[in-house]
Amino acid sequence: MFISSIKDNELKVAIPLTKGTEKTRIKRRSILNEYGVPVSTRSEPFAQNCYVEWQIGYDVITADTEKLSRTTMPSIRFTGANGKEKALYELSEYIKYFYDWGTITQEELLNVKNYLTSLNDSNFFDNSITHPQLAIRRTNFVETELNGLKFLRTQVEYPMLVHKFGNFEVVTEIIIKEKQYAIGVQPMLYFCFPITELENSEQLLGRTAKTKEMAEFKINSENIKVFIEMLKIFGMLSRNHNTDILTILNTILA
Repeated sequence: MFISSIKDNELKVAIPLTKGTEKTRIKRRSILNEYGVPVSTRSEPFAQNCYVEWQIGYDVITADTEKLSRTTMPSIRFTGANGKEKALYELSEYIKYFYDWGTITQEELLNVKNYLTSLNDSNFFDNSITHPQLAIRRTNFVETELNGLKFLRTQVEYPMLVHKFGNFEVVTEIIIKEKQYAIGVQPMLYFCFPITELENSEQLLGRTAKTKEMAEFKINSENIKVFIEMLKIFGMLSRNHNTDILTILNTILA
C-alpha cells in the first residue's frame, strides 16, 4: 500500500480493488466470527458484507528498492531485529506523520513504549507454554479411504484472536501459524474494515470493480488511535516484533 494523498493533517492510503495481493484482499462474511471468503471483484459486485483484509506492515527493508519506493519516508531508517536496515513504512509511517502534526502526543507514544518494555518472553503470543490457548492443535490420525486409496487424516487448528477497536467497525485479526522457512510459529496480524470505509469517485456497492481500480482509506484524527493500538498489539506478538516496535518508537521520538 502507499500514501496517495497528504492534506490538512489527513492521509489517504491507496487500496487495490481488483486483485488479491500478498498484502490485501477483498473478502466477505455475514458475521464477525465467520471465516471470510475472497471475492472476485471483477465478476462479483461489491456488497454490504464485503470487507478489506490488509496484512498491514510497519517497516520496509531498504535493500528492497521496489517496496522502498512505496514509503514517503525512505530516509528515516533503523536496524531491525533481524539485523537488516529498514525504513518507516505503513503503520510506523502513519504514526510518524500524526506525531509530527501534534495529533499524537509524546506521552501517548511513551505509554506504549513503557508498556512494551515491561513485557518479557512469557508475555508474547508466540509462547505456547505460557499461552497454551494459542498453541496450534492437531488431532490424532484417523484412517480414511478416498477414491479407493487409504490415507491418514488429521485436523489442524490454527488459533485466531480478534480485537475490536472501540466503537469503530474495524478489527484486527491475529492468526498463529507455523513459520514458513524456520522452526517455530509466527503470529500474523491483519487489519480488517468494511468496504464502506473506502472512498471512491463512484459508489462501490452494487457494482463490480474496474480494471486495476483503486480506492482510498482515510486516516485522520478520528481514527489514528486505532493505529497506535495496533502498533502496541504488534509489540506483543513476539520478541522480534517487540524489538522492532520499540526501535521504531525511539526513532519517531528522537
